[in-house]
Amino acid sequence: MTDTDTKRLSRLTAILIQFQTKRILTSTELASRFSVSIRTIYRDIRALEQAGVPILTEEGRGYSLMEHYRLPPVMFTDSQANALILAEQLVLKNKDASFIKDYSEAIDKIKAVLRHSVKDKVNLLADRTRFSQNVNSERSSNNISELQFALTNFNLTRIKYANEAEKTTDRLIEPFALLSTQENWLLVAWCRLRNEFRYFRLDRISKMEILSEKFTPHKLTLQEYFDKYY
Repeated sequence: MTDTDTKRLSRLTAILIQFQTKRILTSTELASRFSVSIRTIYRDIRALEQAGVPILTEEGRGYSLMEHYRLPPVMFTDSQANALILAEQLVLKNKDASFIKDYSEAIDKIKAVLRHSVKDKVNLLADRTRFSQNVNSERSSNNISELQFALTNFNLTRIKYANEAEKTTDRLIEPFALLSTQENWLLVAWCRLRNEFRYFRLDRISKMEILSEKFTPHKLTLQEYFDKYY
């Protein structure tokens, strides 16, 4: 087997892992990830199909694996899977490139065997979380796990919140994203009281209730939110 053949086999295996990690993949995304041409990705997709991998083409969206073609699912709960994503954000702040690479590859393998329903949620959470090291290493909240659940399942949430003047109000919110600053965790949420997106410091939430009522997901990414409002 030539070096070229070895590299291609390695790439085909990695592409298969990527398919099991995300529900939809585009040829452009794969080409960028593996630093090859889109034409090469087309050839790789055909090779996987010829090997019996049931790859579906979704017009205008990309490629996906047939629903039941995957390794036996790892039975993580939503909270456990969300904790892995938060840990990934922490690891990405590490300054050792090799450590980041090894951890990211390990997380990809874990994501590859998650059930589709859990996989969609962890990918959403990864897109909606930004982390900056807490220099004081203090616990500033007790609500992250519950808010992750509300964010990924689109559950309305009722909170009792105190502003800078320590005035407390009851808010009905639609959790959108979680951000970490140098001192505190912040929740970005649509506030139904103010009828706009607002930041909420988690350490100022004195009471919280995750409601069974759902809200309509906001059709923008976190970066699009930043571009639109800041």
